[in-house]
Amino acid sequence: MKSYRKELTFRTSTRRAFMNITPQIEDALSESGVREGLCLVNAMNITASVFINDHESGLHRDFERWLEKLAPEKPHSQYDHNGYEDNADAHLKRTIMGREVVVAISGGKLDFGTWEQIFYGEFDGKRDKRVLVKIIGE
Repeated sequence: MKSYRKELTFRTSTRRAFMNITPQIEDALSESGVREGLCLVNAMNITASVFINDHESGLHRDFERWLEKLAPEKPHSQYDHNGYEDNADAHLKRTIMGREVVVAISGGKLDFGTWEQIFYGEFDGKRDKRVLVKIIGE
């Protein structure tokens, strides 16, 4: 069995953003040489997320509005966590959107359902954050 590990680094220009990272994951899969197996992709920061959904801008705006209703950024004073950093809302948003995804690899390709893509969700951006890609298989 082969095992492949790669770290990706992302820095957004805004505090919150959604980025389609499917091409970078497909590149890592190609580099790995794995044809059958599993691909784990996970955010290595507690205020960022990795998730699977549709690459549709309206849906991403819906996510943004929904998350802001569930865990509004301001007022910062509403959160016990805020003090040194005012990012409690980012921790909560990450919890809702998830830490990682696992995708089957079949025939050297990510085995997605219709319209599925892998996204990086940033909730406290403007600094470097890491995403781990771990691929195992034959």
